[in-house]
Parts: sequence; C-alpha cells; structure tokens
Amino acid sequence: MQKNKRNYAIYITMMAVFCSLIYVAISNGERFSHLQSIRSHTDISPFAMFLNIIVENLSHPLTILLCQIIVILFTVRIFSQTFKYIGQPGVIGEIVAGIVLGPSLLGYFFPEFSETLFPPNSLHNLELISQIGLVLFMFVIGMELDFGILKNKINETLVISHAGIVIPFFLGIVSSFWVYEEYAAAQTDFLPFALFLGISMSITAFPVLARIVQERNMTHTPVGILSLASAANDDVTAWCLLAVVIAIAKAGTFVSALYTIGLTLIYILLMFLVIRPFLKKIGTLYANKEVINKSFVGFIFLILIISSVTTEIIGIHALFGAFMAGVVMPVNFGFRKVMMEKVEDIATVLFLPLFFAYTGLNTQIGLINSPTLWGICIMFILVSITGKLGGCALAARSVGENWKNSFIIGTLMNTRGLMELVALNIGREMGILPPEIFAILVIMALSTSFMTTPMLIGVEKLYHKKINLSQYQRIVLSFGRPESGKLLLFIARILFGKQLKQMKIIASHYTLGTDLAPVKALQYAKESFAPIMREASKLHLKIDKRYKVTDKLNQEIIQLGNEEHTDLLLLGAGPRFMSESYNLENKSEHFNIPVISHFVHFLKESPLHLPGILLREKIESIMSKVNCPVAVFENRNFKGASRYLFILDGDKDKFLLDYLDTIFSNGVSRITLLLVDKPSIGSLLEQKIIKVKEEYPNKIITAPLMSENTRFSTQKDILFLSYDTCKNLSSDTRIYAEFPSFLAIRPATENSNRS
Repeated sequence: MQKNKRNYAIYITMMAVFCSLIYVAISNGERFSHLQSIRSHTDISPFAMFLNIIVENLSHPLTILLCQIIVILFTVRIFSQTFKYIGQPGVIGEIVAGIVLGPSLLGYFFPEFSETLFPPNSLHNLELISQIGLVLFMFVIGMELDFGILKNKINETLVISHAGIVIPFFLGIVSSFWVYEEYAAAQTDFLPFALFLGISMSITAFPVLARIVQERNMTHTPVGILSLASAANDDVTAWCLLAVVIAIAKAGTFVSALYTIGLTLIYILLMFLVIRPFLKKIGTLYANKEVINKSFVGFIFLILIISSVTTEIIGIHALFGAFMAGVVMPVNFGFRKVMMEKVEDIATVLFLPLFFAYTGLNTQIGLINSPTLWGICIMFILVSITGKLGGCALAARSVGENWKNSFIIGTLMNTRGLMELVALNIGREMGILPPEIFAILVIMALSTSFMTTPMLIGVEKLYHKKINLSQYQRIVLSFGRPESGKLLLFIARILFGKQLKQMKIIASHYTLGTDLAPVKALQYAKESFAPIMREASKLHLKIDKRYKVTDKLNQEIIQLGNEEHTDLLLLGAGPRFMSESYNLENKSEHFNIPVISHFVHFLKESPLHLPGILLREKIESIMSKVNCPVAVFENRNFKGASRYLFILDGDKDKFLLDYLDTIFSNGVSRITLLLVDKPSIGSLLEQKIIKVKEEYPNKIITAPLMSENTRFSTQKDILFLSYDTCKNLSSDTRIYAEFPSFLAIRPATENSNRS
C-alpha cells in the first residue's frame, strides 16, 4: 500500500513539473509571432471547422478503403453463413456477396450510396490489395496439393483430368465463333479471345471441390480420393496452360510467345530441380523443431515474392509464380501446417472477400440485357457442363469406374468457383474479355459451382440401392478427443463382449467449422483415429472410420445414427455434462435482465463447446431424433475396470440387466447392483433381479445406493445406469460428484416415443 502511494506521488509531481515547464516554453515562443505570416480570418464557427475536418477525413483514401473493407467483410459473412445453411459451400456465398455489392444490385438500386462507398478512383487500391491476397491464396493452394495422391492414382487421374481440360477447351474455342465477331472483335484479336474462352471452360476449383468432398464424408472413399487426385492434376495442368495462354495473348502470336514459353519452362525446371531440393533440405532441418522461427518464415515469404515477381516479369501472371512456390514447398506436414496456419486465415478471411468484391464491382449483369445475350449465357453454361461434366464422366467410365462414380467425379470436376474468377479477372485486366462476356462467364462460374451439391444428391438418389440390414448389427462410436475413441471402444467391448467381432463398428469424429484446409483435415483425421485404430488392431476388430468437417455437429450425429440403422449410438460427453448444463440453466433463471437471460440461453443453444464435447441439451436433442438406443459415457479419469456397478431405480431400469450376459462373458467375476429404492414385492425389477441371481449364483451383489459402505473408486470403477436415473440423481450434487466414470443408457423405445 505504501509503495502505491509513493508511485502516485511520483507521478503527480512529474506531471506537475513537466507540464509547467512545457507551458513556460510555449509562452516564451510567443516572441516569434511577428515572424508568422498573416492568416486570413474567416467567419466559420469552430463547430463548422470541426465538421470540415470530419468530411476531409471521410474522403481520405485510407478511410474509404477501411470503410469498404468493413462493409465487404460484414456482407461476405452474412452470405457465407446463409449459403452454408442451404447446403452450399460458403465460398459460393462469398462470391455472390461480391456481385451484390457491385453495380448489378447495390449500384442499381442505391446508386448514390454505391458511388459514395465505391468511388471509381478508389477501386485501384482495392485491386492491389486483392491481388496481394490472391498471391497468398495461390501459395496456399500450391501447398495443399498432395503429390502422394497423384502418384497413387496417376493413370486414372491423367485420363480424367486431361479429358476434363481438352474437351471443354475445344468446345470453348468452338463457342467463340458465335460471339467473337459481334462482341469482342473491336477489343481484341480472335486467338487470345478463343484461348481464354477455352481456358474458362476447362478450370476446376480445387479448393471448392475439396471442401465438398470433406463435407460429404468422401475423403477416404475411392471415388473421393480419385476426384481429389484428378482435381489436383487438373489444377497443375490448367495453371500451366493458363500461363501459356497469357504468354500467347500478350505476344499476339504463338511464334512470338515461344520466348515467354521457353522462359516459363526454364523457370519451372529451376523451381523443381533447384529450389525444391534446397527447400526439402531446409524443411528436414526444421522438421524436428518445435517452433519455426521468424527468420525462416521471412525467407519463405521472400521466395514466394521472388517467384511471383519472376513470372510477372517473364510475361505470365504473378499468381502462377505464387502457385508454383507453394507446390515446391517441403512436403513435411509440420512445416506445411505451420505455414498454412500463418497464411491461410488472413488470405481467406480478409483478402479473398476483397477480391470477390472487386470482381463484383466489375461485373455488370445488367449488360446482359437482350434475349441474344441471355441465349449466349445459357449456351456457355451448357457447353461448360457438357465439356467438363460429360468429358470427365466418360473418361472415368473408360478407366473402369461404374456409372454412379463416373457421374460423381464429373459433377465434382464441373465446379469452378473461385479459380474461374481468378482466370476471368486476368482476361478482363488484359482487355481480352469484353464486359458482357465477362459477366456471362461469371454467371457460368456461379451456376456450375452452385449446381454441384444438388447434382450430387440427385446422383445418390438415382443410384440408391436398398440394402438388407437385418443380417448386421451396428454400433456407432462418436467421440471428440482422440483418446475418447479408445475408451468408447473399450466400453463397447464391455457391453457386447465377443459379439462385437460380428458387429459393424463405425467410429465417427467431427471437426467444427467448414473452412479447414484439406491437407490439415486429412492430418487431423489421421491423428484423431490413431488411438482407436491401435486398440482395434489389438482386439482384431475392423473399424469403419467416418470423419467430417462441419458446423452442424448434432445434425451429423443424428443423420449417421439413423442412416446406419444403428443398434447403439455411443457418445462421449463433456466432463460433468449433467451438472454444468443444469447449473447454467438454473443460473439463467436468476437473471432479471432480458438481454442477459437471452444471451445465456444463446450460449446454451449454440455449439460453442469443443468439437465432440456434448452437454445435456445437445445430447437430449440427439436422443429425441435418433431411432436407436443411445449411451453416453462420461470419463472421470478412467484407467480400467476392476468393479462393475449398476444403479437401478424402479421397473424402468430393468432393461439394464439385459447387458449382464455379455459383461459376464468377458470374464467378469462379480457385478454390484445398487438400488436407489428397494423394489416393491412382485415388481418387474424384483423378478428380473431374482432371475439373474439364479442364473449367476454368487456373482451378483445387491446393496442400497445410499449405504455408507458404498464408496466409488474414480479410476477403477465403471458405473452403468439409465439416462433418466442419471438425470434425476444429478440434481443431488453430493451423490453425482461421487460418481466414477459412468455410462448412461436410454433405450430405443423411449426415443421413438419422442420422435
């Protein structure tokens, strides 16, 4: 306390002395007033001068740019979440948001506001920043490419991906015959125009495709792997082809472009034969380090910038250099994960929305104002679908895929999205694509991307076959933390014993959020399933893995449980999931302020917990919508079962005794039945207890739950009880706190009544 008083005294003294000295110094400076120029006196009031300053600040380029970024990011988030809600990738919503902010909608209905927010002289700043963002994004796309997938599927992917380039490229060039003379002849030569139409038909949006594959749980399926590999091969080939097209477009003729093409080939060889081995050695040095230092990160960014500048100078776009810089990065996952975490979020969250907005500001859908132009738009959409979807589907069929997988691959490869917009903007900047054709091709990119998810659903329904599930028994284990999966498998083995080997075991893990990069998702999936797969290998059990990146945790678990006709859905819950939920619910009742009460309710209802961590409201929501028994395991530092205990509370809990047979079949010597209340004479529960005691003499002990002799071992006891009994007992915090790790089970009959 004395020290604080002394500090305050020092502060007050210091401020008083130096403020006095500053005043004296300024007063002495008044003697220079006769040297100052005579300023004109105006009648403007101080408040009016203040308003003038505000107006000047609002018109400053930096202020305008920051206001534009605020509006863009806000609009993009709204549209992204809206499109995710209707089952579309969020990036499609972001593209639509960019068009909404442009002259097609905002500029059309609110021209004055649009002119104020996006004055023409400010767009150059937005363009430069968006280009920097694209450079970073293309760097990430290059790092996401997995050459291991390409090597494993090289034969099939070459046929599929190159068929998906050559066929639509040809159709695009043929389509240019109908539009060049009337719409592009006055602006550009035929060759670059035809080539850009061809390349616009040929591009596949690898990032959008990868996220669709993730969201539909196809990452580990043969058709999903083949689609990803084909899209990766398509990406590499298309960007190399785009570089050639840009070189030809800038040179004017193919012969003149040979110099640029030659330099491009030298650049590619240099990147793969010199830079890549060099980075691989450096990546090996940093592979075992916990932290990649800033100097090394700065060196990587320097390579990225040099590569981008090099390709820009030799006559192809800087984006190709950024893409190649990402491709040649060390394959060590730890290194790529760190670099992608540093770059990807800022590129996708901040810079890409600026690119979408800039694209939207240059897209004037109102220019498509005649039946002829709308006819051309429809023609381009049909040509793009025929060439890409049809070409890839036929190619997939020719390499041995069935028709269902062929159509799935073709549909996925048909998505264009962001990558198409990048190519179109290059063509617009070079003056090759007229405004009308640019707008038509933007609509084509959106249409082919938007139709991907509905078409996949249609293909699934068209080729859906009903499977006779009566011969199978299925159990779903849904867990959050990797170690929880291993524990859930242990619990399943306790419940089903040797019978588990004849059952289909499905292990599911979900990562919350839909913006996870594919390379990170694959690694997270591998790490999440590692403990349960090791345990399954020891027990000689087969596990069907289900991994998905989603923002709808409950819906995914419900859908999986119902679609698989599950015999038991086994969930890993959050710690003290009953008490935490109960306390939050009760505390919210004490808030008299409606806003605070509403906010607490929002916290309860929103999935703000960690992936896989379920609280009571979420669990009961799942229970009400699945058509199978649900068991919830709460781990309280469980190390292994030495005692098996059942809590029984009336006739409704007698179903728990059906599990005794399989538990005893595991070699368990004794089970304790803890009775909340003594069963009434002749009750169904009493009859069931008598029956199992006769069946397993000297192996079953009954005791009151409230007995002073009842003591639980947190690490060595495993407790079984019905979910409703658990819910009732959780209101007594003294009893609930003493529980060891437990499994709360709700039978299917109760669920079906709630549906």
